[in-house]
Amino acid sequence: MSDSVNVVMGSAYLYVKAFHILFVASWFAGLFYLPRIYVNMAQETNPQVLERLLGMSFRLYRFMTILMVPAVILGLILWLYYGVGKGPGSGWMHAKLFLVFILLGYHHACGSIYKKFKAGINKRSHVWYRWFNEVPVIIFLIVSILVVVKPF
Repeated sequence: MSDSVNVVMGSAYLYVKAFHILFVASWFAGLFYLPRIYVNMAQETNPQVLERLLGMSFRLYRFMTILMVPAVILGLILWLYYGVGKGPGSGWMHAKLFLVFILLGYHHACGSIYKKFKAGINKRSHVWYRWFNEVPVIIFLIVSILVVVKPF
């Protein structure tokens, strides 16, 4: 491979990595905020305010889904095409992928919760949603350590 090809591939890798980080951070912003809206919805008794919160949560969930797709695709490109997390000493990547699957499930659980609020059948308290809101924070912390430290 010529030096110019290596420079182009290296540059492309850095752009893929940068955009992966950007989309993941944006997706996480939604994962952090949407359950906070659910906390407010679980406490709300005013129908007009509840309707406004339903609209906010729907738009945020839709936007989060749009952000999630390129985050996952770019992550797969980094892993499968560029080989990030492959080879010896890549146990951290397996742990990260497991947590990404958990996050995907969490994301879809947020959509299911929205549907319950929309149908007026929410059975959970604002306290439950406060705890539910901590899940992506903990996963973000663990994934950040896995990616930076690569402990195994």
